[in-house]
Amino acid sequence: MEFTTEFLIFTSIVIFLSALVQATIGFGFPMIATPLLAMVTDMKTAVIYVAIPTLVLNLSVLIIEGNFLQTIKRFYLLAIIAMIGSAIGTQILIYSNSEIFKFLLAISILFYLFSQKISFEMPWVRSKPNLATFIFGLSAGVIGGLTNVMALVLIIYSLESRHSKKEIIQSTNLCFMFGKIIQIAIFIAHGSFTQEILEISLYNLLIVGICLMIGFNLRKKIASDSYFKFIKAFLFLMAIALILQTFLNWRWDISPSS
Repeated sequence: MEFTTEFLIFTSIVIFLSALVQATIGFGFPMIATPLLAMVTDMKTAVIYVAIPTLVLNLSVLIIEGNFLQTIKRFYLLAIIAMIGSAIGTQILIYSNSEIFKFLLAISILFYLFSQKISFEMPWVRSKPNLATFIFGLSAGVIGGLTNVMALVLIIYSLESRHSKKEIIQSTNLCFMFGKIIQIAIFIAHGSFTQEILEISLYNLLIVGICLMIGFNLRKKIASDSYFKFIKAFLFLMAIALILQTFLNWRWDISPSS
């Protein structure tokens, strides 16, 4: 894996913007950083690059929200199942690093953007909580391991379970944290997490720290409605770009050699 100066500069800018969004509105780092990086590299590299910064951001949010031990006590089962799913998804990503995962990421983003217009009715989530925890936890983990967008499935689960806003933030960040821990461990075991990537990730943590300080101050000043609209429009463009890129690559792969 070779890293040019241009790629490292681009990565730093992506980490900065994505972390600033996360610190300002409370979510969005992996959902923004991953598709941006995936547009200039493969999905595996994109996921590896944001793994450590994502883990640190998730832990920071949990600490800021408070009641860390109570959060673990309440949502540990969901987080453990999500961790298992993340391990499965990460293994698939390592051995089948395909352009199809960019397409899956794009579809996941589009689903998130349009899900608020769809009325979900899943009464079995509340009547069968153990089954719901297993199904949503495992599927969220697998999708998170493949695309870094675990929160989409977890948000649906939380809404159907009638969780409060604070509980949604706590459960999704806890699951993401558990998923990132096992994902990083698997990447290291397979030799994908090289010394160079580790050094760059630690450097990116400095950027994340700066964004956390800036973002928490901006959170009080920026109108939420306008900010959300901007982020959703940006994500929509990223999803369309990923879909076009995937189809162009498929077309190039199947085109006859001249």
